[in-house]
Amino acid sequence: MTSPARVFAILDLFTRERPTWHADEINDALGYSRATGYRYVRELVDAGFLQKVTAGRYGLGARIIELDYQLRQSDPVLLAAAPLMPALVATTGLDAVLSAMFGPNRIIDTHRERAAGGLELQYGRGRPRPLLRGASPRVLVAHLPRAALLRLYEAHAAEIAELGHGATWAEFRTRMAALRAEGMALSLGELDPGVGAAAVPIFNGEDEVVGALALVGTVQRLREIGNPQLRAWLDDAACCIRAALAAAPRV
Repeated sequence: MTSPARVFAILDLFTRERPTWHADEINDALGYSRATGYRYVRELVDAGFLQKVTAGRYGLGARIIELDYQLRQSDPVLLAAAPLMPALVATTGLDAVLSAMFGPNRIIDTHRERAAGGLELQYGRGRPRPLLRGASPRVLVAHLPRAALLRLYEAHAAEIAELGHGATWAEFRTRMAALRAEGMALSLGELDPGVGAAAVPIFNGEDEVVGALALVGTVQRLREIGNPQLRAWLDDAACCIRAALAAAPRV
């Protein structure tokens, strides 16, 4: 890893189950020397990404909250999609969820509009999603460039085979190509019992996939609606988001 990647790898250690770390524990977990690890921690504290909570122990810092606010105010995909999602929810009676992929294998939900009596889901804004489990992750992975898709396969081959997405690179690539050609992914009960989702990719003006839009509801309700209607609703919304992205001023 490059030095910036090594610095920010520290932030990945902090979880709900383990919200604070001692600097020496960080060094042990990541294999950093004492001098290097302490320097990285000091840099993160100075930048506001970490804060000291007790002697030698650190937690995540308030700079992350500030950046989240800035993201909500400036993310082009979120700004294009969020104003359109309430109408989609009102039309469908389903929750609408916007998701994005960053780095080689990180997928998160960036926005959710809840229908009346909306569902309680395991995942929400900012919480990493499992790769290839759920409609939106599969849509995003299927549209990766070939080189990125190969790297993802090499890093997660055992998981991919276990989930039934291909025992070899050739099988996996064929399955993802078929999903890309289909244009919509359907997930029924994979993450939450009795809950499913249908998702399509969101393209920008340069035909690049910049996110995924999903409709989420009970498995029973999704089956009652049927794939053609779900596809029509999602395609119309994704088309409007793409138009909004294309029309957005470039600064």
